[in-house]
This record gives sequence, structure tokens and C-alpha cells, in this order.
Amino acid sequence: MYEGALIAESLRVGAVLEGVPLVVRKLSRAAVEGTSAEQPSVWTLVEFEVEDNRAESLADALMGLLDKPGWYADFHDDREIFVVFPDRVFRYPRGDSAGRAAAQEHGRSLAVPEPQLDWTD
Repeated sequence: MYEGALIAESLRVGAVLEGVPLVVRKLSRAAVEGTSAEQPSVWTLVEFEVEDNRAESLADALMGLLDKPGWYADFHDDREIFVVFPDRVFRYPRGDSAGRAAAQEHGRSLAVPEPQLDWTD
């Protein structure tokens, strides 16, 4: 089982996630600091789980749903991490510093604020 979080405000207007069953574990709203000019200061966080055999499908779906600039989603299990941007998916083993660095560099190129490039590794 993979666990992750999705910021509802990161989705494009009109985006719909269908065909990939998720288990919502927690839904919350929080004021955040360190946002970019394009990001709101209050986020709706959806913490979820997805079955192992649906992880790739979820990554592909999110890639088409995330807005630009400055957004991504991530999810992981005990072995690997998916980091999904609007135009690319990074998948690497946990603890792989080169994989993490490549994903972070891509995030920077998409104007993700540095403090937000802090997903669980």
C-alpha cells in the first residue's frame, strides 16, 4: 500500500480523478507559509492510500491533473517514492539521493518553492 498527500488546490480547474480508487485517511485545511505568488495561503490536504497495483495509474493520472506552476504530489511505500509533476513522474527507491535530487531539481525548474521540496524520503 502506498501513502501520500494531495493538495486539492494543486489540481487544475475542471480536473477529475476517476478510475483509481483511493482510501482517504485524513482531510484537513491549513494556513501555510512560504507559498509562491501563484499558490493560495490556505491549502486543503487530502492524505490517502492507494493499492500497490494502482500506483503507476495514479501517477499517470495526477500528471495530467496537476496545475502549473509550482505544484506536485508525492506518495510512497516502504521501498520507493513517486513524485508527480504536471509534466513528469519521478519514481525512485527510498534513500536514493540521486533520484531525490533529480526530482527536486525538476521541481525548482517548475517554480516549486524550495521549502516545499521536502517530501518524505
